[in-house]
Amino acid sequence: MGSGGMIVMDENTCMVDVARYFVNFLTEESCGKCIPCREGLRQMLAILNRITEGEGVDRDLHDLEDLSALAADFALCALGTSAPNPVLTTIKYFRNEYEAHIRHKKCPAGVCKALINYSINRELCDGCTACVRPCPVTAISGETKKLHRLDAGLCIKCGACYEACKRGAIVRA
Repeated sequence: MGSGGMIVMDENTCMVDVARYFVNFLTEESCGKCIPCREGLRQMLAILNRITEGEGVDRDLHDLEDLSALAADFALCALGTSAPNPVLTTIKYFRNEYEAHIRHKKCPAGVCKALINYSINRELCDGCTACVRPCPVTAISGETKKLHRLDAGLCIKCGACYEACKRGAIVRA
């Protein structure tokens, strides 16, 4: 992204969120002199935010591609003409992730908090309490050696319980 550096990502990286991150950065870097860059980036960011929050619609992909083409063709500087690249590249190679966010309201990488839920697999939970301790909002309760419960209403989807559970009893979906 610009400086010739290398960015390494794996299956735990949400490509829609990556595009959102870079567009957010570029929105702040834009001088605001030309409309395609200034307004185009703001609109792209609004659409990407909507998608990552689970409110995306099918038309959003088309709108992102159109806004990207306008910025690339009519922005006055190199920042503006290259700003759509993260969006266009992620749509080109990871369209299925955008479609999962928009159509199925799921984040395949489990990154977009609005699109993930945590639960406890009753068959794998042995009541070890490993998931209880790191939960910052005490959304998980239960006695030692007995099945635990996760209160989805309290859960802030931080993933601390998921990381702490060595038995795979915490399910991220």
